[in-house]
Amino acid sequence: MPPGSAVASTGLGEAFRRVADPRNPAWVVVLASALLCAAGLYGIDLAENLRPGEASPAARGVLFRQIVYLAVGVLAAVVVCVPHYRWLGYLSNLAAVPVVALLIFLLIPAVPSWLVTPRNGARGWINLGISDFQPAELAKVVYVLVIARYLRFRRTHRSLRGLLPIAAITAVPVGLITLQPDLGTALLFIPALFAVLAAAGARLKHLVVIVAIGAAAAPLSYPVLKPHQQQRIIGLWKQFTGDTSADRDINFQSAAAKTLIGAGGLAGVSDLKSRAYVHYSALPERHNDMIVSVLVNRFGLVGLLAIVGLYIAWAGGAFLAAARTPDPFARLLAVGLAAFIGTQAFVNIAMNLGIAPIVGITLPFVSFGGSSMLSAWIMTGLIVSITVHAPERQLRHAFEFRDE
Repeated sequence: MPPGSAVASTGLGEAFRRVADPRNPAWVVVLASALLCAAGLYGIDLAENLRPGEASPAARGVLFRQIVYLAVGVLAAVVVCVPHYRWLGYLSNLAAVPVVALLIFLLIPAVPSWLVTPRNGARGWINLGISDFQPAELAKVVYVLVIARYLRFRRTHRSLRGLLPIAAITAVPVGLITLQPDLGTALLFIPALFAVLAAAGARLKHLVVIVAIGAAAAPLSYPVLKPHQQQRIIGLWKQFTGDTSADRDINFQSAAAKTLIGAGGLAGVSDLKSRAYVHYSALPERHNDMIVSVLVNRFGLVGLLAIVGLYIAWAGGAFLAAARTPDPFARLLAVGLAAFIGTQAFVNIAMNLGIAPIVGITLPFVSFGGSSMLSAWIMTGLIVSITVHAPERQLRHAFEFRDE
């Protein structure tokens, strides 16, 4: 066990017994992950191929790459869940150094464009030749490990002053990712932070005050947003007011997505009709950020509810794992991971439905992309590790507080 460990470890036989136990909440997380990946593969096939079985070499390449990404992600989950999760927590501060270095590397103007190629104005990906790597995805995992370990036995966050170190830790990845600029991904860290703080016993009144201040200050950030970010907000406002004048311009992607969703109706359309609808809609990023529109067109409202249900199951399994473990670090880790997956899924689905601005956030496990798939499966592996290696007893009191 890592130095300073405060929990009793489990034996190998007990670990295998827990893996085989059908009541293990990790099975819910793994099953939800697998079903979402299956939906994603089918959605990519729908998005890329006008007729089943007649895929172009480019379309076959996209699907093949996603299968490879899935295999790598599952392998990473297995690698992560085998060692005790507390070792990963112990190494998290060390792991944060190269992750932060990569985020800084993306912002260096002297880096050649063939190595860091901007996408939609954001310098968020490193070209590895066979694929691109997005360090922000790995930063999400490392961030939760770092703050969960920092808060596991502390009570300083019960005061506003005690929240300052947590704010400083959070400001590093959020600030660097915002500078890319990738505001959508950066904002995902905030709900995860609040979820972990709430689970660690932070005072509700402090969190409410911080949220209120942030909400009041949000409009003041509009002038410093990039032009394309401002256009997304303007486009969303036009949608809310019923102004369709931008549906062929800044709102084209959102309008096309909503048209596909509306055509799906209650139970969806046939496979061939869906492929035709998707093909002729010319929806940008239909195999990536907008893939939920493709799936809802095929399976209708029933399909949308099924997708939402799978994410609820994933988060629910993670929360159940958190509730069952006596280890405070594991509890905070599971809550933070659930917050990341749940928030990202909510934002992606909301922007497909036209009730949130399009911010370039993938749908975990479903959208095309290697970095997103890798981080999502690592999170799944961590949940499995928490349930498999959970201690039988707690040797040190955790963050149990009672407000005065």
